[in-house]
Amino acid sequence: MRDLPHFPLAAVVGADSLKLALCLSAIDPKIGGVLIEGPRGMAKSTLARGLADLLASGQFVTLPLGTTEERLIGTLDLEAALGEGRAQFSPGVLAKADGGVLYVDEVNLLPDHLVDLLLDVAASGVNRVERDGISHRHAARFVLIGTMNPEEGELRPQLLDRFGLNVALDNQPAPVERSQIIRRRLAFDADPHGFCEEWASRQDDLRQRCQLAREVLEQVPLDDQALAIITQRCFAAGVDGMRADLVWLRAARAHAAWRGVLAIEPQDIDAVAEFALRHRRRQPPETQAPQQPPASPPSAQPSQPSGADGQWGSLPAQAAPIGQRRDVPSWPKKP
Repeated sequence: MRDLPHFPLAAVVGADSLKLALCLSAIDPKIGGVLIEGPRGMAKSTLARGLADLLASGQFVTLPLGTTEERLIGTLDLEAALGEGRAQFSPGVLAKADGGVLYVDEVNLLPDHLVDLLLDVAASGVNRVERDGISHRHAARFVLIGTMNPEEGELRPQLLDRFGLNVALDNQPAPVERSQIIRRRLAFDADPHGFCEEWASRQDDLRQRCQLAREVLEQVPLDDQALAIITQRCFAAGVDGMRADLVWLRAARAHAAWRGVLAIEPQDIDAVAEFALRHRRRQPPETQAPQQPPASPPSAQPSQPSGADGQWGSLPAQAAPIGQRRDVPSWPKKP
């Protein structure tokens, strides 16, 4: 019996902003992962599992509820180290997630010290375990996807800031969209393998597009002009620290690579602005949206798969000026 496949990311209806944020994090894991906010039943885990299929390993690891620190980072056998002169390491969740996606549901309900550990390793790509003077380190490069329902508790601002991107899901899809969601879910549940085969070509297009973007990412310079625009807008938003500037610049570069161009353009900066600012902004959004940038030349656009009913997969770039966002929390200034 074949393993039950994941619901294809290309077949997910709506949630285009979240799908873009997930793809950008897969293109450049140094962005720092994605924090998804929204109520239950919004397919957050479905989207995260679909992202794993776009990575080379296809690895998807869920952090179990009630995880301890040892289960998360792994353990060292001191008796083997002392008796045999070698460090015997038992891998934890972080080791298993290497090369794939680590999914943390209700991250806001985890103890703060475990969230700190997760974010440290996600940022460095290395997990270090130390015990009584003996240490072991291993690669732990994964895309961190955290979810939370704000009604069940908030993350401290210091932890919020350490998630690269933040996306809030709309809990009221339009009736037509709701109908599509239910129909596709029923079709998948009735015949998972047949449904995935039906969507295989569009899922392959999406996978190849992410792979091509990863290959050209380092060719896209983190140029001074883009940085000047971003730092000015971060200053206007009143963000604390410099992480927003760095994340925004990396995300804009990943978006340029996603579009198949080798330079960051204003539309790339605008497209990821709310992802980088939503959980860091201390000032209200700008009242006037920036001017729309000129359209990219057709030669710069990658090929895009088509579908009969508006299936997602190509996700063309769209400017997303922060002045047009709604429901943005305004954090109080520090005393």
